[in-house]
Amino acid sequence: MTAISHNLDQIRQRITLAAQRCGRDPSEITLLAVSKTKPASAIAEAALAGQQCFGENYVQEAVDKITVLKNPALIWHFIGPLQSNKSRLVAENFAWLHTLDRLKLATRLNEQRPEHLDALNVLIQVNISDENSKSGIMLKDISGLALQIAKLPRLRLRGLMAIPAPESDYQRQLAVCQQMSEAFVLLRADHPSVDTLSLGMSDDMEAAIAAGSTMVRIGTAIFGARNFA
Repeated sequence: MTAISHNLDQIRQRITLAAQRCGRDPSEITLLAVSKTKPASAIAEAALAGQQCFGENYVQEAVDKITVLKNPALIWHFIGPLQSNKSRLVAENFAWLHTLDRLKLATRLNEQRPEHLDALNVLIQVNISDENSKSGIMLKDISGLALQIAKLPRLRLRGLMAIPAPESDYQRQLAVCQQMSEAFVLLRADHPSVDTLSLGMSDDMEAAIAAGSTMVRIGTAIFGARNFA
């Protein structure tokens, strides 16, 4: 067993235990392996261990990996801030975008999504901790943006994503995650296509799952520490 396959097993066990503790079915929760800055070889190794969904933050780096791997079984999620001038690359190469936070970007993606591909799955990013350093909209603005996205035929609104501010206390983690869960339930009531709450990373995964997350984003715990140099 390789280090990456061992790490994947460990994370899957954490997901299963967290789900069981709150009476949820572990199969409801998707593991998204965050592979930013990691080589294509590491992604290939994870794929051999059964991992299908990969999250990337940097457009050109991700497109290079997608091109090298040429594996149709892999599902690529873009999870970083997206500048308008890079939107075409995401529209043409990814299955999911987690960081949609403005109508202008949604409109561009809708126009740029190739006809031969399924609609681009999109999540609205919420700045749940109201941090100046984070992208995303406020909770009160979700409904209005969702209504506009729902009118765009080449996009499919799937739900919400958030990156809460770091917090070591479980109860405080849970309180923030529950705010996202409540917003998710309200959005799902208005939009039948909504089924995904992308919430939870290595340090707050258990709280996110307890609150109702359906997708957790895990990177370092799978691939090891990153070298941003």
